[in-house]
Amino acid sequence: MSGRAVTISEVARHAGVAVSTVSYVLSGKRTISAGTRRRVLDSISVLGYHPNAGARALASKRSNVIALVLPLRAGMHVPVLMRFAGAVVTAARRYDHDVLLLTADEGAAGIRRVAASAMVDALILMDVELDDRRVPLLRELTEPSVLIGFPAEPAGLTCVDLDFAAAGARCVAHLAERGHTEIALLGAPSVVYERGTGFAGRTREGFVAALAGHGLKGTALACEETFDEVHETLRDLLLDRPELSGLVVHNEAEAGHVPAALRQLGRRVPQDVAVVAICPDDVAERASPPLTSVQIPAEEVGREAVRLVMDKLEGRAVPESTLLAPRLAVRAST
Repeated sequence: MSGRAVTISEVARHAGVAVSTVSYVLSGKRTISAGTRRRVLDSISVLGYHPNAGARALASKRSNVIALVLPLRAGMHVPVLMRFAGAVVTAARRYDHDVLLLTADEGAAGIRRVAASAMVDALILMDVELDDRRVPLLRELTEPSVLIGFPAEPAGLTCVDLDFAAAGARCVAHLAERGHTEIALLGAPSVVYERGTGFAGRTREGFVAALAGHGLKGTALACEETFDEVHETLRDLLLDRPELSGLVVHNEAEAGHVPAALRQLGRRVPQDVAVVAICPDDVAERASPPLTSVQIPAEEVGREAVRLVMDKLEGRAVPESTLLAPRLAVRAST
């Protein structure tokens, strides 16, 4: 063919079918026999036909774009956030959708602006706070939405995430099974708790409830991210609680610092202090020694968020709440 764009009529003529048949093969709106579908797809491949995105959007009233709302705020570990974003982008392409990434912290105003522009078909939101000011708007919009995370009042919304309360409890249970009687949670930076970020608060709640359930002594602390801050926090913690023998770490940036800081403080891992982290597997495996951990299933959560939002776009019923069960991998730190 020449450099000009191939038309749908030329594809139909080449395949020996009606233009409407080509359209149905592309849209999937009607069942077409396998043989006819194969002929049409072969003609599309031979002629190098590309559907016109603008015309398709006008015809379907769809932009084929999903907005991923990901404010990059203090205390958030960007490499892990990008795993979620990458999973959403990859999954969206399987549904022939692109992703518009919104990183500015504009709150409800930014969501309203994007929805009013008709640039996106649906929205996926991250960094969900317990008292999230974006939630009332989501209940008003005609565009479907999915939250990666849970506000305090999730009724009427569609939310998916790791069950962080269960993750905190699973870490406590693991240490209790190994005979530890006094443990501590080194959690997210203080600014994350001050914002009321859901995943951090729920991990702490699960940890504290499990302490009582297992009859253990312990405490839950915010912890900043630099080595010096981790070292100072651990020094004060061990002075205050000399019998402490187990740590749960829920802060990806500090996970690698904890074993090194404990060594400087004269404590061996796991002989003197056992360490369990809630973090991606590769973060746990890079630590020295490798950390027993509950995995952050970013890829699985991202895929599920896209599946849910696409089901909503197609009018299919979806569950309001999807919680992924924590999976614990035992490594050298316990």
